[in-house]
Amino acid sequence: MTDRIVLRGMRFEGRHGVSDEERELPQEIEVDVEVETDLTAAGKSDDLADTINYAPLVKLVRRVVEDRSFKLLEGIAGTIADEVLATTAAAAVLVRVRKLAVPIDADLDFAGVEIRRPRTPG
Repeated sequence: MTDRIVLRGMRFEGRHGVSDEERELPQEIEVDVEVETDLTAAGKSDDLADTINYAPLVKLVRRVVEDRSFKLLEGIAGTIADEVLATTAAAAVLVRVRKLAVPIDADLDFAGVEIRRPRTPG
């Protein structure tokens, strides 16, 4: 499937990290979500009912990042992907999660993970 809804550069604050010190203060987490879905009907009808509304997707990501605490970025990304697939008709979802302030001794823009999850028949 080549059609996608793209939400890029969402930034939220959350308490995430392996150590207690990392989780002590909120830190900025950046998330991209790409939802694969057939947009043919929406393109023809110009009707929100024929697509996946991205406003609830933003709320879902905000809730995962801000209301929960994860040790790993993989946990954030996997939870977002699972919830997108559980609450939409997406054929697949790609999630990128970036931690912008990485507590290691290196000149680094960010640390991140990227996962893609297809809908499984069932």
